[in-house]
Amino acid sequence: MAGRVLAGKLGIVTGASRGIGSAIAENLASKGCNVVINYTSKSSTSLAKDLSKKLQAKYGVQAFGVQADLGTPTGPSALIAATKDHFLSSPPSPDAKFQIDILINNAGVARNDKLPDIKIEDFDATYHVNVLGPLLLIQAAIPYLPTDRSGRIVNLSSISSDCGFLGQSIYGGSKAAIEAMTRVWARELSERATVNAINPGPVEGPMYAANSDEFKAGIKGWIEHAPLMRARAGIDAEDVVVEAKTSGGRPAYAREVAGIAGMLCTPDAAWCTGQVVCANGGLLMH
Repeated sequence: MAGRVLAGKLGIVTGASRGIGSAIAENLASKGCNVVINYTSKSSTSLAKDLSKKLQAKYGVQAFGVQADLGTPTGPSALIAATKDHFLSSPPSPDAKFQIDILINNAGVARNDKLPDIKIEDFDATYHVNVLGPLLLIQAAIPYLPTDRSGRIVNLSSISSDCGFLGQSIYGGSKAAIEAMTRVWARELSERATVNAINPGPVEGPMYAANSDEFKAGIKGWIEHAPLMRARAGIDAEDVVVEAKTSGGRPAYAREVAGIAGMLCTPDAAWCTGQVVCANGGLLMH
């Protein structure tokens, strides 16, 4: 089938039951990649199952969900172990080889508060999920990465690492940390995989919608000057166009961010590593 440049490969997407993670899982599947859909809580089990069925039926790939909390010390290794068990058990073969071709570190949390109100538990929870989780997941996956540089690792950062938005001491700091680790991993894993990050800005969905009115007012000027965030009547949905009149522009559609992550996973991206790639419609320009 045309466009199946990832046919036969195996990708793991963390936090993939909804939002950007779900869209990335579908993007990879559309390219022929078998996909592991990681999720944290039991409440997301049905979402992961439904997504798995959809991807299998629509794209003819293997897809299955694995519940694992990447904010715990054992969650990342449990995710890799469950993935290995699944793909080596069907069909069983004495010479079966298990390889992880693609890793998308998408799972993340955002706990915003201004400086006087920051709580230690919010710092700990954010850094365990956003920073330690990806680190432990890469550690657990290293034995199974390709040895010919064909592997792809994409970390989800955010424009918050650069822009100094109000209330994002913890979240922005965690995303700056993942960008720093991206560059280190690009060197350390250079014979195994490329390692890049993408930095979305506002993206449709509950995480962005949950931000305070003060936060949204503070980011409005940035949105107004982002060239691709202007809502367009007749192209964007009517409610998106109406909302943009207040917010300054539209957020990204999850599929748009997923497209950039998927692009970095293709063979064509083999000469790109250690980079933070724009996935924000020009809101942040370097």
